[in-house]
Amino acid sequence: MLTSTRRTRILLLGVTFVVAACGLVYELALISLGAYLIGNTAAQASIVLSVMVFAMGVGALAAKPLQKWPALSFAMVELALALVGGLSVVALYASFAWLHLYTFPLVAIAFFIGFLVGAEIPLLMELLQRIRKQAAGSAVADLNAADYLGGLIGGLAFPFLLLPFFGQIRGAVIVGAVNAVAGLILVVVVFRSELGKVAKRVLYSFSVLIALSLSVVFAFTAQIEASARQAFFAAPIVYSETSQYQDIILTEEASPFGERDFRMFLNGDLQFSSVDEYRYHEALVHPVMDGPRSNVLVLGGGDGLAVREILEYPDVEKVTLVDLDPAVTELGKTYPRLVDLNEDALNDPRVNVVNGDAFTWLRDQTDVWDAIIVDMPDPDSTELAKLYSVEFYGMAGQALSPDGRMVVQSSSPYFAPKSYWTVASTLEEAGFAPASYWVSVPTFGDWGYHAVAPGGKPDLSLEDSVEDSMRSLSEESLRAAQTFPVDRQRQELPPNTLMNPVIVEYSRTEWKHY
Repeated sequence: MLTSTRRTRILLLGVTFVVAACGLVYELALISLGAYLIGNTAAQASIVLSVMVFAMGVGALAAKPLQKWPALSFAMVELALALVGGLSVVALYASFAWLHLYTFPLVAIAFFIGFLVGAEIPLLMELLQRIRKQAAGSAVADLNAADYLGGLIGGLAFPFLLLPFFGQIRGAVIVGAVNAVAGLILVVVVFRSELGKVAKRVLYSFSVLIALSLSVVFAFTAQIEASARQAFFAAPIVYSETSQYQDIILTEEASPFGERDFRMFLNGDLQFSSVDEYRYHEALVHPVMDGPRSNVLVLGGGDGLAVREILEYPDVEKVTLVDLDPAVTELGKTYPRLVDLNEDALNDPRVNVVNGDAFTWLRDQTDVWDAIIVDMPDPDSTELAKLYSVEFYGMAGQALSPDGRMVVQSSSPYFAPKSYWTVASTLEEAGFAPASYWVSVPTFGDWGYHAVAPGGKPDLSLEDSVEDSMRSLSEESLRAAQTFPVDRQRQELPPNTLMNPVIVEYSRTEWKHY
């Protein structure tokens, strides 16, 4: 049977385990939110990790004088951590939405959380020694074991439990509540006798304040999210969803052209406007369809709009669409406004929808396709940069039939010329000779593409049978699209590779003031 001292030590180590898990969840929540709102996960992770680790050192030093009152100090630290950590996500989201501020609040919150986390271990060490004296090395080993195990559980709980089932805001609030309860249990159960009347009153008052704050945010999360989300968009939001991978927003309003302007945004980035998306998709699809086309591969394009253009060719036998997010492709299949726009393309029996990472999926393929259409979001993050790399285009080339063609949406040669021409350099490094062209898409601006073929630079043209049905592209306009203004001529830039993703910095800096 366990002695009273041993039970008390186990409780303390259990609390150490819980608060360590909570601390890592706060850290991951800040990184994840930054990736959603800002992109560039590597930069967000670097900021959060470096600031928090530095602040932990400061917090550990600041805790030295608090060791005179370890029980009360630990309880107050945990309650403060529960408040700041639990409300960190909603505070940052609100700051970004309404104040247009993010980096400074992120640094401040990361520092404060790190400071409080850093103060935990010295105080827990003092409490552990008060239960039973032991060698410093043994005490550190016990605390570190509980701390690191808690970090493992917190690291796994965030992406696989909290994020999918509760979302960013409620997930952080729940962890804040757990953090507060764990700290209070240890102090109230084990060290209650060390608390004076004033200390107890302060502790309980602070606990009530935190409970009310977390409860209000939890109860009104949906209203807070809806209000903040609408602040990002001029048009009314008609649908919103935070999937496993991204924030999905659909808006709709009247347009100057007498029709409803229906738009999709992923993580705040515009994907299409129903008013002029046909300009983008006609230019993307049809120049590579003038040739073999019985078997077509679409990488990205989960909205189904590129597939709609492909299915205009009756001799197309099979279309494989690979998109990461099942939430997007499900909207393409079922959301009435989008189904109407893509003409129910994703429910066509010739279309096979695959949800997965295009890079990983392509690496495992042995099939070949007559036409490959790469319709990925702009490469403004390290996750997307791999889909614009020499390695990716090399794999795509192996999946292309000897007489086939491939096209890559390549950003704007006007607003992002370095990004655009880096794609050309990257395709050349992968062994292609790109045919570069651009069109005007009013909601995007001037937009560019690169088409390639295994046998050399392709001669771009349109199939006679579909040219008459197109609303913007013609044989004549396609020829003109291959001429670039003097101020947007070819730039010689290094290729983008997995180990040197130069295109990320180009994309981020070029679009910063758009």
